[in-house]
Amino acid sequence: MRTADPTAWTLAGVARAIRARRVSPVEVTRTLLDRIERYDGRINSFITVLGAEAFKAARAAEREIQKGAYRGPLHGIPFAAKDLFLTRGVRTTCGSQILADVVPQEDAAVVERLRAAGAILLGKLNMHEFAYGTTSVNPHYGPVRNPWDRERIAGGSSGGSAAALAASFALLTLGTDTGGSIRIPSALCGVCGLKPTYGRVSRHGAHPLCWSLDHVGPMARSVEDLAIALRAIAGHDPRDPASARARVPDYGRALRRDLKGVRVGLPRGLYFDRLQDEVRGAVNEATGVLRRLGARVQEVDVPGLADASTAAFITLFAEAASSLERWHRERPEDLGADVRGRLDVGAEVTATEYLKAQRVRRVARARFLRAFERVDVLVTPQLPITAPLMTEAHVTIDGTSEAVPAALTRFTRITNLVGLPSLSVPCGFSAAGLPIGLQVVGAPFDEPTVLRVGHAYERQAGWHARRPSLA
Repeated sequence: MRTADPTAWTLAGVARAIRARRVSPVEVTRTLLDRIERYDGRINSFITVLGAEAFKAARAAEREIQKGAYRGPLHGIPFAAKDLFLTRGVRTTCGSQILADVVPQEDAAVVERLRAAGAILLGKLNMHEFAYGTTSVNPHYGPVRNPWDRERIAGGSSGGSAAALAASFALLTLGTDTGGSIRIPSALCGVCGLKPTYGRVSRHGAHPLCWSLDHVGPMARSVEDLAIALRAIAGHDPRDPASARARVPDYGRALRRDLKGVRVGLPRGLYFDRLQDEVRGAVNEATGVLRRLGARVQEVDVPGLADASTAAFITLFAEAASSLERWHRERPEDLGADVRGRLDVGAEVTATEYLKAQRVRRVARARFLRAFERVDVLVTPQLPITAPLMTEAHVTIDGTSEAVPAALTRFTRITNLVGLPSLSVPCGFSAAGLPIGLQVVGAPFDEPTVLRVGHAYERQAGWHARRPSLA
């Protein structure tokens, strides 16, 4: 491999080169840090860059590998973490002014597991303040800019995590997803992101927003890269009360299977209403690709999606108001205006409204499970729109105006409510050169099938290999 061209790298490809000793972790780390220094002033994806610490870890990884102590495909791989994951000895701001000087004494569970696998932490990534928003236009650390068009949003709340990948600053990033915060920026920036099943990956050490909606997951340049990362970070953790005791399979093995006979469901209605024409066209072409690969594509009915969407909003507002109640009460002037406004709304949600939303949640989950008796995965547009300008508060689709946050979460927040694994994979570009995403949703703990479908599709379509120019 050529260390001089990180735009062509994938985690899997670099891992193979490191294992074969065609490249060293030090060379890879130096190349990425040089690129961050040269270009991140244009993107603003990092809050904290750990140059000296990363080089020290890279040299240690190089020595271990030279001695034959190779730990696996993450050994010597540089990654970066959204700045709400605790990192021992490194400040964790949550994108906020309030926590700007907090330095934890431990790592979050996922950071801990990646370090144990030999991965190298490059730094902490910019985000929407307290993970409570969809744009990553941060009033304290500046906006994350979309590498495909720097006047447009990167998405949120894990905006820095997606932008850093698209800009070729890292091979793997960590994000969180409460209403779409991994998948929204992944789709807008043209990278891959996975929200695993609720309970699949420990949330210990990730600053909470909504305890029943929060998920932790990997973001990367390919589905194969996601499979490698998920194998490392998945598994039971007694420190997370929601952590499941489900077996962790070999996700890479699932990628070797084709799609013959796989049942793909298209949930018509909410997921296919009010789309930009280019999004509709790209998703229709993607479903055609799945058919040509041998999948059996059919329409399915999942009743009550609009009610589930409303229940997700109510749950989000209520639980976030509880999680951030202290700062909302004691330091409202230090919160960004959009976050403060959402907390004002959440404080008005009644117990009756919240409990009704939980009843809707149970019904919605049962309906999705019934759908998975007929199909193996559901495929939908990831978002109804491509990346809006930072100055746009509303978008108009099919003659209807919609607030940008509502549009961006319309197809994402429901699977947070019901806890299903959901993958975002690039499926095309608009005439303006903006990425379009495809969502693949699976049954609980069936990430292998979700990844299998996404991998087969991306290998055939190839959209994930495109990179923006930062010149």
